[in-house]
Amino acid sequence: MNIVLVGMSGAGKSTLGVLLAKALGMDYVDTDIMIQQQEGRLLQEIIDRGGIDKFMEVEENIVSDLKLKNCIISTGGSVIYSERAMNILKNGGQIIYLHVPYEEINKRLTNITTRGIVIKKGNSLKDVYEERLPLYKKYSDIMIDCSNKDIEHCVREIIERIQESHGENTMDCQNFAGSDA
Repeated sequence: MNIVLVGMSGAGKSTLGVLLAKALGMDYVDTDIMIQQQEGRLLQEIIDRGGIDKFMEVEENIVSDLKLKNCIISTGGSVIYSERAMNILKNGGQIIYLHVPYEEINKRLTNITTRGIVIKKGNSLKDVYEERLPLYKKYSDIMIDCSNKDIEHCVREIIERIQESHGENTMDCQNFAGSDA
């Protein structure tokens, strides 16, 4: 079973994902990095050149084509817009929503125009946050409040919650993603 981390940009998915993978002896996959590798450019460049819809199509296809077992998967914040991708991720693992209040996200994200965040014209970061919040809650199996907690505390809490819900720890991540990834 996979452990899939979802949440806003700046919530700590990538940082926590790497530490969780080390703590649980699992492999780690970051879908944003996979997208950049497959497309041969940065997330922001994909958005700037192809537009938000093209970026979300690429993201949906790459995430939906993943064939991973027993991996920690950090997703991009916008994957939550794809029902297809989220259902595939949910079928293959446990979805953990890393909740961070808007005020803290706003402080953490100092580079929203270059970070590759899907923000439609005319919308603010707060608009995006409020739009995504119900989707993160809808798809998540576990919600972890990461506000005002250090990284190690969040990692321990995630592990405890996973163990409570499953009572087991599986290892040996096997990546069956396409050779393009």
